[in-house]
Amino acid sequence: MKIPLYQIDAFTNKVFSGNPAAVCPLEHWFDDNILQSIAAENNLSETAFFVKTRETFELRWFTPVDEVDLCGHATLATAFVIFTEIDTSLETVKFQTKSGELIVSRKNDLLAMDFPSRPARKCEIPGDIVRGLKVNPGEVLLARDYLIVYESEEIVRSLQPQMELLSDPQALGVIVTAPGDSVDFVSRFFVPKLGIPEDPVTGSAHCTLIPYWAERLGKDKLHALQVSQRGGELFCELQKERVKIAGKAVKYLEGVIEI
Repeated sequence: MKIPLYQIDAFTNKVFSGNPAAVCPLEHWFDDNILQSIAAENNLSETAFFVKTRETFELRWFTPVDEVDLCGHATLATAFVIFTEIDTSLETVKFQTKSGELIVSRKNDLLAMDFPSRPARKCEIPGDIVRGLKVNPGEVLLARDYLIVYESEEIVRSLQPQMELLSDPQALGVIVTAPGDSVDFVSRFFVPKLGIPEDPVTGSAHCTLIPYWAERLGKDKLHALQVSQRGGELFCELQKERVKIAGKAVKYLEGVIEI
């Protein structure tokens, strides 16, 4: 059996940066064990699988160890594959996912995703998370992930976490963020419990980052950088209970899986 495979760098316009995602178009759904094995073999933060239906596309995302309910960069990468390889006439793609319907539209070289907003609430931070980050935060909130707020971009860039302490049953991962020096805000994202010590650029984390910074800065349109080693650029907008997350993408690899 042969399955097409694309590797796309998302939230960037040049290879070797942004967040790489594997994208596999399928004619029909395979057993979950096969999908998980492919994701583990790819060993990227996410592998996206999609199946075309009559009106839309069904989309699922797998890390090397588990399926997740929402992934931004792999959604952007999948839309890029559909726009450039599957149907170049499309301007909008609708996905059916575990997080409901997701829509991606393209305008020139920007792809804009319509995602649910996930505002965070203030909470107490477990001691292990503080010890793992090694720097006391200024503010701590919780949605799907912990949102840890620091005073400066320099602190966020310089963090060298002790990853084994960053797993907690209350949250999927740990977002760290601060005001940006040249943009509205910067962030990094750690998800060791899913086999991803640091995710290079994370669309789903911005479902929480955007409502936080929109309220704090008093503006709905935001420019963001995720300051991992690879780095990525995001153009964000709060739209009531939804967020728009836009970025660029580029193809790194095209091949075939044989199983």
